[in-house]
Amino acid sequence: MPMTVAFFSTQSYDRAYFERFNASAGHRLLFLETPLNEQTATLVAGCEAVCIFVNDQCNAEVIKILKEKGIRLIALRCAGFNNVDIAAAKAHGIPVVRVPAYSPHAVAEHTVALILTLNRKTHKAYNRVREGNFSLDRLTGFDLYGKTVGVVGTGKIGSVFAQIMLGFGCRVLAFDVQENAALVGEGVRYVALDELLAAADIVSLHCPLNEHTRHLINAGSLKKMKHGAMLINTGRGALIDTKAVVAALKSGRLGHLGLDVYEQEEHLFFQDHSETIIQDELILRLMSFPNVLITAHQAFFTDEALSEIATVTLQNITDFEKERPLANEVGM
Repeated sequence: MPMTVAFFSTQSYDRAYFERFNASAGHRLLFLETPLNEQTATLVAGCEAVCIFVNDQCNAEVIKILKEKGIRLIALRCAGFNNVDIAAAKAHGIPVVRVPAYSPHAVAEHTVALILTLNRKTHKAYNRVREGNFSLDRLTGFDLYGKTVGVVGTGKIGSVFAQIMLGFGCRVLAFDVQENAALVGEGVRYVALDELLAAADIVSLHCPLNEHTRHLINAGSLKKMKHGAMLINTGRGALIDTKAVVAALKSGRLGHLGLDVYEQEEHLFFQDHSETIIQDELILRLMSFPNVLITAHQAFFTDEALSEIATVTLQNITDFEKERPLANEVGM
């Protein structure tokens, strides 16, 4: 029989895409706007599976509650799974499935959008012209052609981004625990992280978040970067030590910062806070810099990606329901 699935952190677009693609799958979908955490986990009563997103909390205590309430499957509608205690899920016999690649092009292209906007200041020019100000003062950028771009993490997204930057005529350096032979054949050179940081005019982060990459960019690594370099993060917020980045911006060592993710984003992103007082002092400080551009985790947000997320997530649930092999199960 079709499964009953509790969707946490639901937005209007989640409902629209999942309802559209669920027409053939026929699962019973319960959409909840609240995030999953220890206080809300009891809302799954009567459901057999949960579907969660990047900022839902799925730690050992939450998983214990889910198991007690009869949950048999945890389905992530994203690629990253750093917010799930995989060992606890396995101990309770609950498989965890994900969407490993919904659209690497969406995230890679948004990364380029951040770079171009920060560099050519098109957001500032747009606001000026709307106010009748056609001055070019303080809008100077630089040619991307010939610049050195450092790509940290060359999985699907990082590889697409590297190829785009090669198309701009950039020299591309990469760092990853596993080299991509195809990228090497296209002219990308793999180097040690310290060498990449020292040489790159632009550093872009595309690695997963784990115990080895948390605060990969910190006070020490920022000192190794070229003075005035641009740093872009469309991966996970905690890849960057935000306090260290603020200090580097204040000193002028870091020339530009583009973020689509943020360490404490679960308290802010995907919600409208325009009529409330934001209590997060760090993001307020970041927003005060003229050379910082922040988007609210929208890099994935294309029609193609949303369609793929819904299709693959529902297929993962159907495969579990029909006791088929789980192609997208997260291993230990």
